[in-house]
Amino acid sequence: MGDTNKKWAIVPVMLCFFAMGFVDLVGIASNYVKEDMHLNDATANIFPSLVFFWFLIFSVPTGILMNRIGRKKTVLLSLIVTIFSLLIPLLGETFTGMVVSFCLLGIGNALMQTSLNPLVSVFVNGRNLASTLTFGQFIKAIASFLAPYLAMWGATSVIPTLGLDWRVLFAIYFVVGALAALLLALTPVPETGADAGTTDGAGHEVESVWQQFKSCLQLLGTPVVLLCFLGIMCHVGIDVGTNTTAPKLLQERLHMSLNDAAFATSLYFIFRTLGCLSGSFLLRVMRHRTFFFISVGMMVLSMIGMFAGSTKTVLYIAIALVGFGNSNIFSIVMSRALQAMPNKQNAVSGLMIMGLFGGTVFPLIMGFCSDAFGQQGAVAVMAVGVIYLIAYGMVNMQKD
Repeated sequence: MGDTNKKWAIVPVMLCFFAMGFVDLVGIASNYVKEDMHLNDATANIFPSLVFFWFLIFSVPTGILMNRIGRKKTVLLSLIVTIFSLLIPLLGETFTGMVVSFCLLGIGNALMQTSLNPLVSVFVNGRNLASTLTFGQFIKAIASFLAPYLAMWGATSVIPTLGLDWRVLFAIYFVVGALAALLLALTPVPETGADAGTTDGAGHEVESVWQQFKSCLQLLGTPVVLLCFLGIMCHVGIDVGTNTTAPKLLQERLHMSLNDAAFATSLYFIFRTLGCLSGSFLLRVMRHRTFFFISVGMMVLSMIGMFAGSTKTVLYIAIALVGFGNSNIFSIVMSRALQAMPNKQNAVSGLMIMGLFGGTVFPLIMGFCSDAFGQQGAVAVMAVGVIYLIAYGMVNMQKD
C-alpha cells in the first residue's frame, strides 16, 4: 500500500476510534438510569462495572482471534456488536434491557480496543506510534465529550426526540457506528500476519488456541508487561471513576440537580480531549518520561481538589486537571508495551486491554466506599491508582 493510500485508509480507522468512545456514555447513562429507577450508588455502579468486566473475559481471546481472521475483520466484528448494544435501549428502558445493552457494549469495546490499537501500527511505528495512538484517543474523547451533552439535550429539549428523552444519545451513536462499519468494510487495509510463533511460514497454526492463550498469559511474567498491565488498570479505573463520580460530587457538595451536575462529565471530557490533542504533538518532541510525570502531577493535584474541595471553582479545576492529566496515560503505557514485545503485538494488546478490567474493579469499590463515606471515599479509591502510576513511572520509564 502506497503512502497516499495509507493516509486515506487511516481516516476510517480514526472514525472507529470515535466509535470506541461510545463506551464512555456509560458514566452519564448510569446516572440517568439511577435517577429513573431510583437506585443507590452501589447498584448504579454495577452498570459501568458490567461494561468493563468483559475486558477481563474477551481481551486475550480477541488477540488469538486476530491471529486467525486478521485485525480489520476483528474491528468490524466489534462494530457489529456495538451497534446491537446501542439498539436495545431504543426499544425501551428496563433494568434487564440496560444490563444486556451495557454487557454488549463492553464486549464490543473489548474486541475493538484489542484489535484497533495494533491495527494503527500497520500505518505508523517507532516514536510516532504513541502520538498517533494519542490522536486516536483525541478522536475517541470527542465521542466521550459529546455523550453528556447529547443526553442532557434529549432530557431537556423541547424538540421531539421520538419519546427517547436522554436515550436519544443511543440513536445518534447507532447511526455513527453503522457508518464507521460501512467505511471500514470498504477500505483495503493490509494485514501484518499473526504473532511470531503462532503460525509456520505457510500461515498454518503451530500452536493450539489453548497454547496461544497460555503463552499470552505467560507474558505477564515479563516485568515490563506486568507493570504496563497494572498501569492500564489504574488509568481506566481513574477514568471511569471520574466519569461516574464527578456529577455526584457536585450533587453532594453543591446540591445541584443531575442535569446541571452532568456538566462535570462534559468538563472532564473537554479537558481529556484537549489533553489528547496536545499530547499527539508533544509526544513527538518531548521525552515520554517527562510528559508522563507532568500528567501524573496534574492528577495528584486533582485528587487533592476533589477530596477536599467544597466550591464550584475548586471542583471544576480538579475535574479539569484529572481530565487533562489522564488523557495520555493509556497511549504512553500501550506504546511502551507494544514496543517492548514487537513480535507479540496481538497478544500484548490483548493483555493490555484486559487491564481495562480496572473499569470494573474501581467503580465497584468506589460505590461501596461512597455509600459508606460519601464521595470522599470514592476519590480515595482513585487516589490509590494515582499513587501506583507514580511508582510505575519511576520503575518502568527510566529510559523513555
